[in-house]
Amino acid sequence: MILRRAMAALVALFAPLFGLAQLNTTRVMEIGRNALYFEDYVLSIQYFNKVIDAKPFLYEPYFYRGLAKFYLDDFVGADEDLTLSISRNPYIARSYQLRGLCRANLDSLALAEQDFRAGIVCDPQNVNIWQNLAAVMMQAGEWERATGVIDSLLLFAPRYSAACIMRAQVAMNMKDTLVAFEMAEKAVQNDSYSANVYDARAMVHYAMGAYEAAEADLDKSIDLLPGRGSSYASRALVRYFRDDLRGALADFDMAVYADSTSLTSHYNRGLLLMEVGDNNKAIKDFDFVLGVDPDNTLARYNRALLRSAIGDFRGAVDDLSLVIAAYPNFEQAYSLRARASRKLGDVAGAKADEEWLFNRRQEIYLNGVASVQGDYSADDDAARKRSDENVRNYNKMIVPADVDAKQYTTEARGKVQNRNVYVELEPLFVLTCYKDENVAAAQTYNNLVEEFNEQRKDERPLLLTNKERALTGSEADYHFAHIDEVSKGITDSNDDAAARCERALDYYLVQDIDAAMADIDRAVQASGGAWSHFFIRAFVRYKLLELGKYSASEQNAVPKQGVQQLANLDYRLVKDDFSRVIELQPTFAEAYFNRANVSVKLNDYKSAIVDYTKAISLNDRFAEAYFNRGLAKIYTGNAEGGVADLSKAGELGLYQAYSVIKRFR
Repeated sequence: MILRRAMAALVALFAPLFGLAQLNTTRVMEIGRNALYFEDYVLSIQYFNKVIDAKPFLYEPYFYRGLAKFYLDDFVGADEDLTLSISRNPYIARSYQLRGLCRANLDSLALAEQDFRAGIVCDPQNVNIWQNLAAVMMQAGEWERATGVIDSLLLFAPRYSAACIMRAQVAMNMKDTLVAFEMAEKAVQNDSYSANVYDARAMVHYAMGAYEAAEADLDKSIDLLPGRGSSYASRALVRYFRDDLRGALADFDMAVYADSTSLTSHYNRGLLLMEVGDNNKAIKDFDFVLGVDPDNTLARYNRALLRSAIGDFRGAVDDLSLVIAAYPNFEQAYSLRARASRKLGDVAGAKADEEWLFNRRQEIYLNGVASVQGDYSADDDAARKRSDENVRNYNKMIVPADVDAKQYTTEARGKVQNRNVYVELEPLFVLTCYKDENVAAAQTYNNLVEEFNEQRKDERPLLLTNKERALTGSEADYHFAHIDEVSKGITDSNDDAAARCERALDYYLVQDIDAAMADIDRAVQASGGAWSHFFIRAFVRYKLLELGKYSASEQNAVPKQGVQQLANLDYRLVKDDFSRVIELQPTFAEAYFNRANVSVKLNDYKSAIVDYTKAISLNDRFAEAYFNRGLAKIYTGNAEGGVADLSKAGELGLYQAYSVIKRFR
């Protein structure tokens, strides 16, 4: 009886706590979904991480974390999360649908098809999954199978305009303009207040050469949705073929205004400006294209023509040399470069190009035109697809995205993978009194650091972080005063290792790195080998090297046989200090991380990967180690492993990983 009463009392005591835990998990999940709704994907991942840590058996947090990663273009990481979600609940259609989209984006079309079919089994009348299944088949160029899927969808959703549009696109690719027009007409009848249906019908009219009807449809589309750049770009092209150059230029301006990142709009506007003689503005458009896509040889050739026209012959020769490197049998490029070289006084270069052209004409004369027709022959189409890299089509407009079967994506707040992040390693971890409050997880807790703080006499404890910040005026004043105070007990005959170390840290914080190096070097010699002294000396020396102010090899009277050799020797001294730290404290994860960073400086990527892996084994949530190991793997040719590590770093809160993933894809 007493035991039962005791158990009842315990249940009564802890029941509110269990309810609170459930409530907290639900609340955190709700906040994460709110962040996801407002497109703050990185923040939402952090909330879903908390739910997963508390209740790893739930399927929803894995699904929503996968959804956030999908929006960040981290399709590999999203695929992994969705697989975990499906393993916990295999009866949710949206999980299969989202994983199918991830796999389609990774070009794993067979696996994507399997997922969409599994989703249809769970939800047979889900029009979105049917539509995605058809889209996968269209991506694979399997037009007959795509037709069958769309026809099945239209059986139970005959008024679904998106399916009608897809059916029209399939018919266009099968050269069946009659069916394409019928389906586009049906889409307009079913949904006459949607801009998409008029865009689709306009593209059918465009393909049929009915430019006036296409322009009328695009007018209607723009009236319904005036802020969409793709509609202006399509109407500009239609107006161009109707010889309405003024109207076409106005539409290209609007297209660029509505979507300033569109390479197609910049390219087409550049061609039109070139045609109307506005060469300087045209050059700016091609500059933009080449700034984003430096391998766009057609844009480069157009810019070469424009540079030659305005008298920038050096720029023209530079561009033409790159064009010829990509297309070594492009006669027009040789002819233009020869003329530009003569203008520059480069007679030898001009003669070399003219000799090549003479030999080329001889080859054509002797062997016939057919012998060179395979070398970038221009086609008869009035425009080209963006995927067409035939250099002889350099002066043709790029067709609208709908005809080219490209998907548009919109920039949105929270899409951190689109930020222009400079790709570099996460920096060393150092000991400092201050951290950057604006950076999440910039501080790392470590028992060794806590024990070191207990031994020190300074009122400001040290933090272990790789995100340092500048001192405020009052903070700088404090450390200058502390330097004066500590200096009173230090003389040449009294090498107090602890005092030297303290003053070295003060000097480091006030950016007197040379004085910091001198003090910590003396502290190491006096102490005989404290891990903290080796650690501090390593990152102080590293900072000196980064500043280009220190050369230990010069101190040791090594002859100056090369700057790179000296730098390598100095970085090896840094690495040796971190190795001593590891010998003394073999579980210090940040020491392995730092040593790995130095190995990268020495181009020893294999050793770096080993050390990053060891750091991760000691701390499986070490986001910075995953990030740097991902870069190291990519640099050694293991792109797949590198992207997986970057995905994990992003999952753990290092948002710039998503930008790097997108860039390397």
